[in-house]
Amino acid sequence: MQQHFNDLIKQDVKPFLAKHGFAKKSLNFNKITGNLIYMFNFQKSSGNTADNVMFYVNCGIYSAELAQIQSREILTAPQESECHFRARIGEIVESVPDRFSITSDTNKEDLIQTLLSGLEEVIHFYDTMTSARSIVDYYTSGPFLHLGEESFHLLLQSNDVAAARHYLKALQEKHGTENRWSIFENKYKTIFNKYEVEFEKL
Repeated sequence: MQQHFNDLIKQDVKPFLAKHGFAKKSLNFNKITGNLIYMFNFQKSSGNTADNVMFYVNCGIYSAELAQIQSREILTAPQESECHFRARIGEIVESVPDRFSITSDTNKEDLIQTLLSGLEEVIHFYDTMTSARSIVDYYTSGPFLHLGEESFHLLLQSNDVAAARHYLKALQEKHGTENRWSIFENKYKTIFNKYEVEFEKL
């Protein structure tokens, strides 16, 4: 089954993603556009056997601008774990499973069709994520705590106080009763103070 997985990557995934401008390195496929690096990472499951190879498709976007806000070195070949946007393919494309499996019973044509159509839909999604602000907007619309500090920095740097306040209010409503909220609140208050913007509590 391992050979079937290797063939799938080499014969189907690689040519398909190459058509869309992605270059392969190991089980990572990267495409650099301006200050963003788009990524697909194929992660084999730790529980694989000779008869069953399972794998995940991780999607990521790395932003040089957000790395600067984090005061981190700007990377040219980030790992998936270093991306600012991160999701499994099934989180972006509902019709695609989070985990794929190759066994002797697998219909390979169906697998290839499902996988490639899922990759294509993610590429369409990537086409809408064209800047650091796109990534921030994705997480603030959740609202998610992920990238919270970076999001407030980006919004307040660009003087979008209304969006920053809206995000803060949404986070307060979603997480304000949690014990850990005071930790986040203090971090966010420091950022608001840095940009001389009033920090409003609910």
